[in-house]
Amino acid sequence: MAQARIVGKAAPVSLRQVTKIFSGDVIAVDNVDLNIATGKLVTLLGPSGCGKTTTLRIIAGLEMATSGTILIGNQDVTNLPATDRDVAMVFQSYALFPHMNVMENVSYGLKFSGYQKDEVRERALAGLNLVGLRDFGSRLPSELSGGQQQRVAVARALVLEPQVLLFDEPLSNLDAKLRRQVREDIRSIQRELGLTVVYVTHDQEEALAVSDEIVVMRNAAVAQMGTPRELYDSPIDSFVADFIGEANLIPCEIQRTRGNRATIAVDGYEYELPARGMQPGDATLAVRPSRLVLGQEAGIDGCIAKATYVGVRMEYTVETSFGSIFVVHDDVNTPLEVGHRLKVGFASSGPVLVNRV
Repeated sequence: MAQARIVGKAAPVSLRQVTKIFSGDVIAVDNVDLNIATGKLVTLLGPSGCGKTTTLRIIAGLEMATSGTILIGNQDVTNLPATDRDVAMVFQSYALFPHMNVMENVSYGLKFSGYQKDEVRERALAGLNLVGLRDFGSRLPSELSGGQQQRVAVARALVLEPQVLLFDEPLSNLDAKLRRQVREDIRSIQRELGLTVVYVTHDQEEALAVSDEIVVMRNAAVAQMGTPRELYDSPIDSFVADFIGEANLIPCEIQRTRGNRATIAVDGYEYELPARGMQPGDATLAVRPSRLVLGQEAGIDGCIAKATYVGVRMEYTVETSFGSIFVVHDDVNTPLEVGHRLKVGFASSGPVLVNRV
């Protein structure tokens, strides 16, 4: 028999006006429309209670939508139970059987898929090979690290060759270094096999690192969807700006607009940027800490209130007439002292006008 290999058979996912209402009229998912292309990794990101995990469970068939339509490939699966949907899920808690060794855990689902015993073993070995654990088949879960246990859970899902692979907060139980390694492994496997993946996390850095697209959710609905760079550079409102990475939300005045450009003023400091359809008047500016420039000739008057060395950069809290702003600076050799007065300007690109929510 030829050696088994794991093959991606990805399919697109579409949610059309999907709503989930729990007892007591609690709206967990509110009229959500999503189109996830074949072979893409899309992350549902948002704070606790925003509806991201419920949305994932609706795709999996672990929760049934109150209204709306769910399509996987060309099949309407809205009313199908989880067992009849060609999906596999990797849970936050790993959900490994403690009394089974690694090989038995990975093989478990295959035993119900009509494969012969030898092919089950070959496919399980292929799955373990993909996650770098081919030689760990005889170990019990208790003999593995947290990162290794999560890789076993990934292998167990991969060997089923699902149309859609779902991840529910898969890295939340791992320390920072392991999180980075395992997320790189997941992304590498997803790209190698061309898998369609829906991935839930509340960690912004994790979402930026692994995603083709990010769906930011707020109050059970979609706040904004786009590529990591689109969301980071062009957030639609103050919530998305502050949730996707850190952002200083600065009150400003749009003094005038001309075409698609606006001239704003902050504490007397003028700056030109895209108008984004906004008109003259009070507005909110979102500025990333790395896109503030310290010590410019023209800028906002400020005073260093805190200075923190974090190894690769300095972090400063600067007090201004409208409140404090957070600035990061690469110069760690000549740090600014607390009490130092200076002007803070904006980088040539980066500040963006946003709707306040």
